[in-house]
Amino acid sequence: LVSGCNYVYIGGEKISIELADTPEEMNRGLMGRETLCDSCGMLFIFQEEDYFSFWMKNTLIPLDMVFINSNMTIIDVLHATPCEKEPCQIYTPKEKAQYVLETNGGKFDYRIIGEKVIIK
Repeated sequence: LVSGCNYVYIGGEKISIELADTPEEMNRGLMGRETLCDSCGMLFIFQEEDYFSFWMKNTLIPLDMVFINSNMTIIDVLHATPCEKEPCQIYTPKEKAQYVLETNGGKFDYRIIGEKVIIK
């Protein structure tokens, strides 16, 4: 479905994506990044829907986490801040998701919940 994709479209906005689809890429995520362009993000791809949790250890910038189910519908948006001391906060969606798009903090909010996502 998404191998070789380069962009995610949400609400008419085009986001250039990096894929995180191996265990190593998923574990690293956006750790250590000092910046992320305004129209950039990282798409995490899971084999099936579940309650996948994220944390912000070693992540330097605030992020929005957009959780997307297998029907390509946005089911939750969480705003995550860098973890400055352990234990780090855990971010878990309210419903099962198969994809998670991380973008700059403040890019998206609850108003996109229910929207369809197009991955190209």
